[in-house]
Amino acid sequence: MKIPHIRRPSEPYNVDMARGWESKSVENQQEESAHQESVQAAKSRKGEEKHSRERDLLQLARTSIVQKLEASENPRYREQLNRALADLDKQLKALDAKS
Repeated sequence: MKIPHIRRPSEPYNVDMARGWESKSVENQQEESAHQESVQAAKSRKGEEKHSRERDLLQLARTSIVQKLEASENPRYREQLNRALADLDKQLKALDAKS
């Protein structure tokens, strides 16, 4: 016949309990934390890639407009291209201010 263990006030409450469930809980928390960190890093990379892609597209459009401006002799068309160029410069400045 086994005598039940009587807990002394100085002993932890779970002295007779297996500790496996606690280590699994800690392991799950660590895995969850690592997963969340990797998801945040992926989102950050996607945001940087999107920003870079937008900047490249604006730069390409600007280059195209500058080339058309250099080749054009029509004053109205040149005025329109100058407005478009100013708008693209404004967009580039706003995009750079975001980052």
